[in-house]
Amino acid sequence: MNLPALNFAKTPAEMSRRDLLKSGGAVATAVLAPGVTLMAFGGEAAAKADPGKRWGLLIDVNKCAKDCSACVSACSKENGWQDTGHPDTDAQWIRKIDLKDKETGREFSMPMMCQHCEDAPCVDVCPTTASFKREDGIVLVDKHRCIGCRYCMMACPFKARSFVHEPVTDQKAHAPRGKGTVESCTLCVHRVDTGGSPACVEACNVTGHGAMIFGDLKDPESEISKALANYPSIALRDDLNLKQGVRYTSL
Repeated sequence: MNLPALNFAKTPAEMSRRDLLKSGGAVATAVLAPGVTLMAFGGEAAAKADPGKRWGLLIDVNKCAKDCSACVSACSKENGWQDTGHPDTDAQWIRKIDLKDKETGREFSMPMMCQHCEDAPCVDVCPTTASFKREDGIVLVDKHRCIGCRYCMMACPFKARSFVHEPVTDQKAHAPRGKGTVESCTLCVHRVDTGGSPACVEACNVTGHGAMIFGDLKDPESEISKALANYPSIALRDDLNLKQGVRYTSL
C-alpha cells in the first residue's frame, strides 16, 4: 500500500489544528480495513443520541465473582479486540481488577471500564476534538480525528483507554478501530441506539450473577434509577467531581 505523503515541513509550534487533522486523518485512513468507516462514531452515532437520556451502569461488587471474566470475554467478542496477556500494549476496553481492604482483609473483584464522565478529562485535553461526549452521556473517540497523541490516556484517572499498537484485522463494522488511534469502552453504543444493552451486561446476566444494571439515569422509573434510590453507591474518585455515568455499590 502506498501511503499518502505527509508534509511536516512546519515545526510543531507552527502547525495549526487543520494541519494536525490532515496528518492524523491521513494516517488513520491508511490502516482502514475494507468496508469499515472510522467516521461512524463521530457522525451517525452522535446524531442518534437522545439528549433526554443519560445512559449509565450500576455495578454491585458483591455479586461480581472473582473468577468470572464473562464481561471481558463478551466485550472482546462483540467489539473485535483481543487480550493476549500483555496489558501494557493490549486493548482493554474492560478489565477485571482485584482489590483488598488492608484494614479488614476483605478481597473483591470488579470490572473497570470507561466511566463515561459528564465532565470528561479525556474530552477536555483532546487537541483535535476526537474525544467527545454524546448528548446522552456516552463518551466516544472519532478515529478520523484521533492523531494518537495519547493526551486522553494520561488524563483519564481510571486508565480506561488503550492505544492500538498493532495492525488490526477482522474488524467489526459497528466498532471501527485503527492502528495509531486510542479506543475505549463505548457502552456498546451500536446496541444502545437500537434499544439493546451492552454486551457485558447481557453476559453478566447469563452467568446468573446479575452484577451489572444498565439504563437511563434520567428516568426515575428505570431499573437503574430505582436501584440507585434504594441502595448506597459511589463513583470512583468522587473527589474529582467528574459526574460519572458508572457507579458501584457494595464497594
